[in-house]
Amino acid sequence: MGRIHAPINPCDESAIINHHSAKPANPQLLLILGSTLTVVAILAIVTYLLVRERGSAAQAAARAASNIVQLIDADVLRNVELYDQAVKGLIEASQRPDLASVPPQVRHLALFDRSSTTSHRGDVLLLDRQGDVIADSLSIKPRMDNFSDREYFQAHLHDPSPRLMISRPFKARRAPHPWLIGFSRRVSSADGEFLGVAAAAMRLSYFDALFKTLNVGKGSSVNLISTAGILLAQQPPLAEELVGKNFGNRPNFIRILHEGEGSFTSVSSVDGAERLYTFSQVGELPLIVVVALSTDDVYRAWRHTASLVGLATGVLCLIVLWLTWLLSRELRLRLRAEEELAELAATDSLTGVANRRALDEALQREWARAQRSGKPLSLLMIDADHFKAFNDRHGHPVGDQALRQLAQVIGDSIRRPGDMAARYGGEEFAVVLPETDEHGALNLAQKIRAAMAAQAPFKGDAQAITVSIGASTTSPPSEGTVEQLLRKADQALYQAKHEGRDRAVHASLAPTRTRA
Repeated sequence: MGRIHAPINPCDESAIINHHSAKPANPQLLLILGSTLTVVAILAIVTYLLVRERGSAAQAAARAASNIVQLIDADVLRNVELYDQAVKGLIEASQRPDLASVPPQVRHLALFDRSSTTSHRGDVLLLDRQGDVIADSLSIKPRMDNFSDREYFQAHLHDPSPRLMISRPFKARRAPHPWLIGFSRRVSSADGEFLGVAAAAMRLSYFDALFKTLNVGKGSSVNLISTAGILLAQQPPLAEELVGKNFGNRPNFIRILHEGEGSFTSVSSVDGAERLYTFSQVGELPLIVVVALSTDDVYRAWRHTASLVGLATGVLCLIVLWLTWLLSRELRLRLRAEEELAELAATDSLTGVANRRALDEALQREWARAQRSGKPLSLLMIDADHFKAFNDRHGHPVGDQALRQLAQVIGDSIRRPGDMAARYGGEEFAVVLPETDEHGALNLAQKIRAAMAAQAPFKGDAQAITVSIGASTTSPPSEGTVEQLLRKADQALYQAKHEGRDRAVHASLAPTRTRA
């Protein structure tokens, strides 16, 4: 027997349409897919442009910061060189043998030039090997003081190199005790013996005055740091406890020291704020200028633009989606109307099963499929017995009710989605059974026949309406045609009626039908 699966209701209009014609590509789905891709493309393009603009804003800020760094580099380098020249001049003059015999005023003028008295310059001192002051830029008679405890003095004492040394910030011993940094060199004899130290002090107020002219914005800063990590100066001005603090172990400073020059964005280890750091070493000096710009300032204009563009893009995408929804709804209504028209064109209006046109199309389609797959195809022809007499006895309305009952019984009996019930004409119905052999067709025919016989009789009748069923089967490959399959089923139906009705007969050669 052929396979029997889930039932199908002959009044199920979607099943009839599936038999009637294959569904085309869903235009509603294509519209939604196209609109979705459009929205995704818009968002991708806008995102790419905004990201590129953000990068451009960072590059522009880095270029501006780099210009500030270069200006500070040049100014600091020029002033440090002036201090270094003053220290070198002091060393050279102090080693002239003829200075010892000249008056103190002349000796003072020879050792110190007028630049030693500029507003931001502290003391310029010449110290002997014990650290005692032997020449002082502030007075002709040297003060009675000893600086052997200073870091720079101890460094020169143990380091024979004549290099310029820049000290940590320290407070002056004289009131009002300003913060200073020292520039010093070792004084040595011809054979390298330590003779003392020449030192010049610069007030940190110089850097405050230099940086004060620069407006880098709120949350940003300009910094001067030694290569040892000592913070020397900053704008905004440093808090007292930060002057001279060592930042040498901070990740950002380590990166700055390693790269030497450039820019990067990172989070500050001091306050946790994100900043754009641009930096450069001051010539060959052990000093680094760092401009740290707050990314809030760097990206403020970009964020404003991004907000407007994002809002406009969001509105545009919502409009596209809204229009898509409107078009989708219109397409859905149109498809529904087309489906209803297709249902009307393929459905028998009285019984709700497929009509003759749909049956012919289904037979052609299933015949071709059976030839390709090599699977059997069966057809049932079902006819209500003595229906003309029943119609004359009960009238057409009751006759129509009986036909609907027969259609319902057929629909309840077939089990597979591919099976199809149709009204062939008048009181005659047909059932197309793909992949069903002779035994399966006969079993289903007997089931339909028995189900009709078990129905309640109509008022005034002794028994229910019975049916005669003719079945035919083709098993590919076959040289037959659809018309021959129909003819065999019709011949089997004739034979069932000829043998007494209320029975099912499979196709066999029989005389031409002359139905009573």
